[in-house]
Amino acid sequence: MRGNEMDSEKSLIVFQDKKIRRVWHNDEWHFSVSDIIAILTDSKDELAYWRKLKQREPQLVTICHGLKLPAKYGKLRYADCVNTRNAFRLIQSIPSPRVDPLKRWLA
Repeated sequence: MRGNEMDSEKSLIVFQDKKIRRVWHNDEWHFSVSDIIAILTDSKDELAYWRKLKQREPQLVTICHGLKLPAKYGKLRYADCVNTRNAFRLIQSIPSPRVDPLKRWLA
C-alpha cells in the first residue's frame, strides 16, 4: 500500500487520549518523534526537548527520517519520524513513567 493510498484516518492514532501522527513509508509505519516526546514528557515544547535530546544522544539522529506529516494547521510539513523498531530506541532514551505503557501499546 502506498502512502497516498492510506486513509488520513489511519495516519492518526491515539495513545491515552494523545494523538500520534504516522505515515506509511517504505512498507512500514513511521511515527512522529515530537508526538512521542509529547506523550512521554508533558513538555511545553517537545521540539526543544528533541533538539536537546539529539545533542545528548547524537546517534538518535541516524534512526530518523524527515517525512511529511500534517501540521496542526493542516498543511504537510517535514517532521522527524521513526519506524516501530526505532520508536522503541527513542522511547528508551527518555526517562518517563509512561515508557512501559507506550512500549506495550506499540508492540
